[in-house]
Amino acid sequence: QVQLVESGGGLVQAGGSLRLSCAAPGGTFVLYTMAWFRQAPGKEREFVTSISWTGLTTYADSVKGRFTISRDRAKNILFLQMNSLEPEDTAVYYCAAKAGQSGMKLANEYTHWGQGTQVTVSS
Repeated sequence: QVQLVESGGGLVQAGGSLRLSCAAPGGTFVLYTMAWFRQAPGKEREFVTSISWTGLTTYADSVKGRFTISRDRAKNILFLQMNSLEPEDTAVYYCAAKAGQSGMKLANEYTHWGQGTQVTVSS
């Protein structure tokens, strides 16, 4: 099974920026919907943003205007640019992939997951 590998997490002060990347070595997700989810300690995994193979993007209200999802089709890499970070954004961020464009906000619709990367925002 093709694996997803996230990178780019770290510690940043409130108001700062980070860019996460998600690669699929040995595989391709050109026709897949790709997404970012996050999970904070003691909370359920929540949808952050997604991008379909046609380029349709969807964002959670909590990150609209601050986060931007994009994908490099040629290199098969997914990105998440996170600006104006807040302590509430602290979580493990997961990259995910699924076929089709329905149910993009539902974690159980996704068939491929990365191992996660920690993002910590200090106040």
